Amino acid sequence: MKNSYWWFLLMLLLCTISEAEAQKYLTRNGVVTFYSTSIIEDIEARSDQMAALVDLQGSQLAFTLPIKSFQFKRTLMQEHFNENYMESGKYPKSSFSGRITDLDANALFKGGSQRVTVEGDLTIHGVTKHISVPGSLEMQHGALLVHAYFSVAPADYNIEIPLLVRENIAKVVGIRVALSCDPVSQLTLSK
Repeated sequence: MKNSYWWFLLMLLLCTISEAEAQKYLTRNGVVTFYSTSIIEDIEARSDQMAALVDLQGSQLAFTLPIKSFQFKRTLMQEHFNENYMESGKYPKSSFSGRITDLDANALFKGGSQRVTVEGDLTIHGVTKHISVPGSLEMQHGALLVHAYFSVAPADYNIEIPLLVRENIAKVVGIRVALSCDPVSQLTLSK
């Protein structure tokens, strides 16, 4: 009985240390929105299916996003986006892999928001480009919050807009990313 008590305390302590020293954070439901504004119309879409992994110790960041997960206000707009522009049957995912160039992990764990820059390779529509994106990181109640806003030109990723609707879509589209990542643990990995 006495051994069980000490074993329980040891396991509780190990779990506490593990949580305090967590350096990897994961989400499977990060939010991404994009916004295109033009003289003729504004287009906005949202997905809450971005999977992301942030490794604070190695200053690494990676995400993947199913293109068909974007939801539009109008169904016809969503169909055109998937079939005509993004060819989501042929290019089903967008991904990013890179590193956080100016991360101070110790300051991050002390609290407050931290401005960072992320550099890496963004793949959209089968085309990979090296990009640099400003963003912010913040620890809040044990979760890592990630926010970023950047612009993408569809032409840079060989996304052809038909001449007939070219004036309806902006030449540069704004993309907003909001992630709430939980610490990676054995429990998280087994889900």
